[in-house]
Amino acid sequence: MTEAPGITGHWDIDPAHSRLGFSTRHAMVSRVRGAFNEVSGSADIAEDLSDSTATVIIKTASIDTRSEDRDNHLRSADFFDVETYPEIRFNSSAIDEVDEGSFIVTGELTIRNMTKTVSVPLELIGVDTDPFGNLRAGLEGSRRIDRKDWGVTWNTKLDSGGVLVSDKITLEFELSLIKNVAEEAPTESADTTAQDEAPTEAPEAENQDRAEASPAPKQEPVTEAAPARQEFPPAPPVKPVQKPTDQAPAAPSVEAPQPQSSGKPLGKLFGLR
Repeated sequence: MTEAPGITGHWDIDPAHSRLGFSTRHAMVSRVRGAFNEVSGSADIAEDLSDSTATVIIKTASIDTRSEDRDNHLRSADFFDVETYPEIRFNSSAIDEVDEGSFIVTGELTIRNMTKTVSVPLELIGVDTDPFGNLRAGLEGSRRIDRKDWGVTWNTKLDSGGVLVSDKITLEFELSLIKNVAEEAPTESADTTAQDEAPTEAPEAENQDRAEASPAPKQEPVTEAAPARQEFPPAPPVKPVQKPTDQAPAAPSVEAPQPQSSGKPLGKLFGLR
């Protein structure tokens, strides 16, 4: 069992894909089959099978034999007395590997508050991963018991000398178990999350300290200094005043001698005064 991949660990019974049933003779000529629809349980498989454990819990009121009248009779005090004993329990005391893939699970079976030791042979059908990523293990087996050992003694005699219900009951096990990966190494995940959360708190504290110190620079009197700069509008107009000074050299371009001429243009032309 330990050689199969991933067989060690914690496994939970998948009730939707498991069947815990039974069969018995009725009226000495036919066989009646039934099952319990509400089943739960788990198995903890260790590297050393002697340290492994398994538990199965059955709700007696969930019995189903495809006949309402018969089911109600089985729920009554003549058989399971579901109001007084709502559960059937099995707690393993030993798990032994008798052959490759073959095991004997021994434990205490409690019915109607009476406990007896039974051994159930189980075959490991296989271990595989389903399309949803669940690692599953399939087990099947059966075991014949005498119901009178647990106080279930009701019966009716037939004219032929036989009985209506056989005392021998065959228990049928078809189990699908899902490995619970979440329970592996929980401390590591807790430590990693604690380490991841620790550094994030420090920067937040630093940011709060910086936020408290930041109000001082935010209150800079920048807006108040702006009107001070607006108090000097006369300074810019000085520059246009300098523009006529740049044009001052153009004054000599006016020819003063022309208006001061003597009125003797012909004399100047011939050099006469």
